Amino acid sequence: MKEETKNILWVDDEIDQLKSQIIFLEGRGYEVTQASNGDDAVALVGERNFDLVLLDEMMPGKDGLTTLEEIKEKKPHLPVIMVTKSEEEDLMDQAIGKKIDDYLTKPVNPSQLLSAAKKILESKKIRMERMARDYAQASSKIRSSLYMPLGWQDWIEIHRTLSEWDLEIDDFGDLDLRQTHLGQKRECNIEFGKYVETFYMKWLSKVDSPPLSVDVVRKSLFPLLSQKIRVFFIVMDCMRLDQWLTIEPVLDEYFDIEREYYYSILPTATPYSRNAIFSGLFPSELAQKYPELWKAGTRDDSSRNRYEHQLLDDQLKKLGLSLKSDTKYVKVLDIREGEYLAKKISSYKNTPLLSVVFNFLDILAHGRSQSEILKEMAPDESAYRSLTRPWFLHSSLLRILRHLATQDCVVVITSDHGSVLGTRGTIALGKKDTSTNLRYKYGDNLNCNPKEALLIKNPKEYKLPQYTMCTTYIVAKEDYYFVYPTKYSEYEREYKNSFQHGGISLEEMILPVITLRPKR
Repeated sequence: MKEETKNILWVDDEIDQLKSQIIFLEGRGYEVTQASNGDDAVALVGERNFDLVLLDEMMPGKDGLTTLEEIKEKKPHLPVIMVTKSEEEDLMDQAIGKKIDDYLTKPVNPSQLLSAAKKILESKKIRMERMARDYAQASSKIRSSLYMPLGWQDWIEIHRTLSEWDLEIDDFGDLDLRQTHLGQKRECNIEFGKYVETFYMKWLSKVDSPPLSVDVVRKSLFPLLSQKIRVFFIVMDCMRLDQWLTIEPVLDEYFDIEREYYYSILPTATPYSRNAIFSGLFPSELAQKYPELWKAGTRDDSSRNRYEHQLLDDQLKKLGLSLKSDTKYVKVLDIREGEYLAKKISSYKNTPLLSVVFNFLDILAHGRSQSEILKEMAPDESAYRSLTRPWFLHSSLLRILRHLATQDCVVVITSDHGSVLGTRGTIALGKKDTSTNLRYKYGDNLNCNPKEALLIKNPKEYKLPQYTMCTTYIVAKEDYYFVYPTKYSEYEREYKNSFQHGGISLEEMILPVITLRPKR
């Protein structure tokens, strides 16, 4: 398909002396319309569509700045390059304040002219071409790596690369490239599921194990607290790496940022993974040491994070840490609680450790399933991801972090698990008292398709609680979610394209741990 010719309006009272530059631009495929004064230029802009204006700053009659103002009144988004004989700072400030896109100083040579025009008119096309080449190389490298033995560090690198490409592709909205990328992510999650199934039990025995949920406090908080550094520990429930990447640039102005990674334990769900962070214990160890957490019965998952503050204090004590004053803990479940914490944050200036759980992203993931408005706003992963940044920019969390950037402290931010967009149902076989979770289930004598889910017949081997002699767990892989054989089609339709967690996927298991140090 033939490319559309770009139209340039060049406004200069000495336009007749610029024939060579105009011929040069036309030879590069641009169409150039000439105007010798500001009045003609403003009239032409009102009559025709231009892609770019080259505007002389010093003209008799209506000068360049006045002409610029009138052009912007007619076409606010029309790019303008100011051409000037003067480099006075005040003049440039005025021009930039009136929203010029670039400026050139006379005499203008053809290569400068072409470079400035291409930067504005063809930058997206050039970046798209470069991005397509770069993506092809990165994609080929990942695909090749899937045929080789991979370690947990390799999977972190693959997930980081895929997540960074999520954001790159979002910026350009190339649907073909997005579909290709989604296909590669699915391919990677197939192999990642096999990898986790092979090595997870070895990790629990500390054989070439990555940092797990149980290691987060010991590795990321304990060294700071041991040095008497004041720490603010923030757990963003259900935050994926790609969501963090959308907000990380906002904080670069305030903090030096260090990003590391850990693997969530299974199931990748709050009662298991977040309790493991705060306690430093696996679920079976937690159930043995704190039986009151699990005595409510198999259906009461929501109550199993009631003791996070106590669990964290117990873990720090076990690590041999003695703090000068008590630690504090806050759970932010809604806007009101977030606003209250933001107003009160300065009162924690003498607190050695404040732990805060922010539930917004988890509420967003679950709320989307019940809200037609949220489904419309976030029909896919790209749109879901895009909601994170505007929320953060207007959140109490950002105000809290801005305040902490002025304090003598360190902020550690992490997530307890991620989420996936469930697109495929897989059959779960079990009794009526089986737990209701969509990405993982526990109950007596469960069964599943081994290609689509992991069957755990012996919970003790996976350091999971065992309720009866027949307790089993099933954990979904990739983007599957569990449905029962009765009313299969009905349940599949109900939960299709909902965000879920608890299973085995890169998005749910590989999570960032971010250390923020205020810039001085």
